[in-house]
Amino acid sequence: MKSNKCFWMTKNRISFSTEFSVRLPLKVIVNYRYWTEKKITMVFSAIAMHELIAVVVNILDARDPHTFTHSWRVAELSVLIAETMGLPGEWIDKVHIASHLHDIGKIGVPDRVLNKAGRLSNEEIVHMQAHPRIGYNIIERLPILREISRIVLHHHERFDGLGYPEGLEGESIPLESRIISVVDAFDALNTDRPYRKAKNYDACFEEIDLHAGSQFCPTVVKHFMNIRDIIPQVLDKFEKKEINHVAFVGHEELMHSRRLI
Repeated sequence: MKSNKCFWMTKNRISFSTEFSVRLPLKVIVNYRYWTEKKITMVFSAIAMHELIAVVVNILDARDPHTFTHSWRVAELSVLIAETMGLPGEWIDKVHIASHLHDIGKIGVPDRVLNKAGRLSNEEIVHMQAHPRIGYNIIERLPILREISRIVLHHHERFDGLGYPEGLEGESIPLESRIISVVDAFDALNTDRPYRKAKNYDACFEEIDLHAGSQFCPTVVKHFMNIRDIIPQVLDKFEKKEINHVAFVGHEELMHSRRLI
């Protein structure tokens, strides 16, 4: 364990289906820490955060490997944006962890919706739009992930207040969630679908820029555009596979959708 209380997790510590090397900085709890809630004191001693995240992302991989790979791509770019914005290291760590967990709520979405090989009905969209809340409910039970859970909860809010699940507007949406929202949609646009090929990088950038100020935070979009030249080389190291159902990301129909729940 490093003296700076940071552990680097590589592909050797997680089961990967693709060949790439990434590092995930995850804090390690070294000292006893106490949380009191409802008069119950919970003690966590020497809990390695990386072990916890490894378990969670492997659950996601078992349910849907495509979503798993998507989360790594989102994490890579989200961290780049956060660094470009000059955010403190602690915030960057939160962005990275939340990016990996942002779609964990899809394990609670019915298989008939998640694995549907076509466009979603309004009823199915409602099921899909529940995944941020499901993810929040899963991880907020752990005090060490409570801040992360709120980022996950709000990663589908829109800057104009018409997103979900709570309809937050503008800067009331956590900055980390606003960052993930932009990258999440970008990766969805850049992924093949059964009925269309992935849009090229230039088209994806145009789409994101078009919706700055309505769906996306314009400040985040500005910084995203500042790194557009290096994004292809960052993402090209990830293996791209054809997606056989529309719902694995849920942003093609949903990326510009407004709250239905």
